[in-house]
Amino acid sequence: MKNADFYAENNAKHMWHPMAHPAEMLSKPPKVIASAEGVHVTDVNGHRVLDAVGGLWNVNLGYSNQKIKDAIRDQLNKMPYYSSFRGTSTASAVELSVVLKEWFEPDDLVRSFLCSGGSDAVETALRLARQYHRVRGQHDRTKFISLRQGYHGTHFGGASVNGNAKFRRNYEPLLPGCFHIPAPWTYRNPFDESDPQRLSEQCAAMLEAEIKFQSADTVAAFIMEPVLGAGGVIPPHETFMPMVRDICDRYGVLLIADEVITAFGRTGAWTGSRLWGVKPDMMCVAKGITNGYFPLGATMISAIVADAFENNKDAFGSIGHGYTYSAHPVGAAAAIASIEETMRLNVADNAAVQGETLMRGCRQLMSEHDIIGDVRGKGLMICLELVADRKAKTPLDKQRVDAIFNAAYDAGVMIRVSGNNIILSPSLIVDGNHIATILSTIDVAITSTGDRR
Repeated sequence: MKNADFYAENNAKHMWHPMAHPAEMLSKPPKVIASAEGVHVTDVNGHRVLDAVGGLWNVNLGYSNQKIKDAIRDQLNKMPYYSSFRGTSTASAVELSVVLKEWFEPDDLVRSFLCSGGSDAVETALRLARQYHRVRGQHDRTKFISLRQGYHGTHFGGASVNGNAKFRRNYEPLLPGCFHIPAPWTYRNPFDESDPQRLSEQCAAMLEAEIKFQSADTVAAFIMEPVLGAGGVIPPHETFMPMVRDICDRYGVLLIADEVITAFGRTGAWTGSRLWGVKPDMMCVAKGITNGYFPLGATMISAIVADAFENNKDAFGSIGHGYTYSAHPVGAAAAIASIEETMRLNVADNAAVQGETLMRGCRQLMSEHDIIGDVRGKGLMICLELVADRKAKTPLDKQRVDAIFNAAYDAGVMIRVSGNNIILSPSLIVDGNHIATILSTIDVAITSTGDRR
């Protein structure tokens, strides 16, 4: 490794960072992380911090899981790569397909399409949704409906169904035929509704009205995150997703669950769909599938969708979609080991327990700091929304939010700030001491930047 001066000199000069303004990265260089162990990361200056971000929602098992590292090493030694395009496959990909079939059996998902990450998985689901209807002779079903505040990746398909302007505005025009309804977000919604169940009923009614307005025979799918993530960690009322499932069934619309974040235990259940008692037609997964140790994603497919393709006898059933790194053998080996470890460590139960502790602590912080306008979440995905004025819900300015981020980092905890939100998504192996450290550090960071009731 180079010395610290090298990284200070070259930090953001020669690469553009995702989800960042290049000019800002030059004027305010990012932290350069050099090593990681357990649930901690260390930067090039030797500063060690507890990672309350879990990489990017994905390092569920921490940074020191040797079984996954060994699986990657062993697969690299055997065969680092081969294609899964028509006519060839790899042993680890076949093995993973069986593991995934068994893991997602409670969700009634029976086939997997392996890809390189979450955005790929969403793109695959959107394409297959249109093709499914075409295979069945319903060629007009091309439209997609999704939630405002929803996040579905950065490909043009995913960006088009995204419900947040900051991921859309600079890239328009996007894919035509994509429409959005309000999210069941009690803190901010157009109905001024604070009761989560009534709000869910209103949003579900909006979905049905939109399907009718578009004409049901033109709508291919509705896509949603069981708990909205990047849009601000918005858990819907428990009745919402079941209502959505019923509406989709009534109008022949596919339900796609974007579980890139929520699959593999983060909500306290093994999948977000299982959390709400819903079986989707397709599910997009990534992140925790390899614990972040190798880029991999998958689109899981239900029997009804699979049967339509596998019983097709013409060219409409041929899948003209895929990636060079689809079903990458090293990624597949990493995923097999990661899923085994995910189950062995029973991280879903730990996420539920530690998530409750973290939520209680964040609500206590809210009672002590006026700039925390709302606390929400499920399992180990928590959001503290920061405001300049609680009554008006005015978002806190970027300068102050950045100051809180830096103060927390200096005090020993990596948090994630997005807009006026602090998002917490630590590894699912954290214990009570880690949670206490996160909470006390956020308290210190907010207080040190000028707020205490």
